[in-house]
Amino acid sequence: MQVTEPVSSPWQASLALGFERRGDSTILVRRDHQGPLRVQKALYPEGPAVCHAIVLHPPAGIAGGDQLDIRIDADAAAHALLTTPGAGKWYRSGGAQSSQQVQVRVGAGATVEWLPQESIVFSGALADMRSTIELQVGARYIGVETVCFGRRASGETFERGSLHLGTDIRLEGRLLWRERGVIDGGSALLHSPSGLAGFSVCSTMLVAGSEIEADTLRACRAVTASEAGARCGVSAMPRLIVGRYLGHSAEAAREWLMHLWSALRPAMSGREAIAPRIWKT
Repeated sequence: MQVTEPVSSPWQASLALGFERRGDSTILVRRDHQGPLRVQKALYPEGPAVCHAIVLHPPAGIAGGDQLDIRIDADAAAHALLTTPGAGKWYRSGGAQSSQQVQVRVGAGATVEWLPQESIVFSGALADMRSTIELQVGARYIGVETVCFGRRASGETFERGSLHLGTDIRLEGRLLWRERGVIDGGSALLHSPSGLAGFSVCSTMLVAGSEIEADTLRACRAVTASEAGARCGVSAMPRLIVGRYLGHSAEAAREWLMHLWSALRPAMSGREAIAPRIWKT
């Protein structure tokens, strides 16, 4: 068998979720799926105003040729928080590229928090991760992306393969943020000071739609990393906050991001940051 020949058919999976505000509650009104992507039930650990949903991918990993399409639609004044039950894994490919597309539409005055757990990109993976966020007037978005290059605990570095990254955020039709990146396994960018600087974990938090007060921004910039040698920073732009973390520990990256979230979430939505219970299992 040639290495490029698939041993099974790749997954073509999609999930479309719709959230609607009804009185004092946010309701999951649409849950369409095809292939191995699911949300089993709506959860309300904060009360009826905020709907939590856990996006499940039963295969637990993304292999060569798999394509995942996730669409999140929050109508006016709704508030939805979405996460995943564990780390996503992007396996080595024999030649076919895998992809994940996340499209988020946030209606007027609504809030969407997209807080998946980390993605582990194996050496030899051919991965494409894209996110598109559309914000209407008064809408708010908090998004997190953490990528682990290779499996450090097993001694594996990202020696082969490639990762393509892309994120667009539009506010009332105007482009607010666009980022593109290509990271090739074994490339100089992995060790360059202008790239990953030798670190294996890269995290980004994007908070869009609201102006943040100076006191809140100072509180975010005062947060330090618990991991020795890690690098982190917070940048502020009109209607946009960007947090960056470089280190070797996904757990330490999450801890740092949680501190940012704890400062930013109340400022944006008036709600305390309460970690989803699934993160503790």
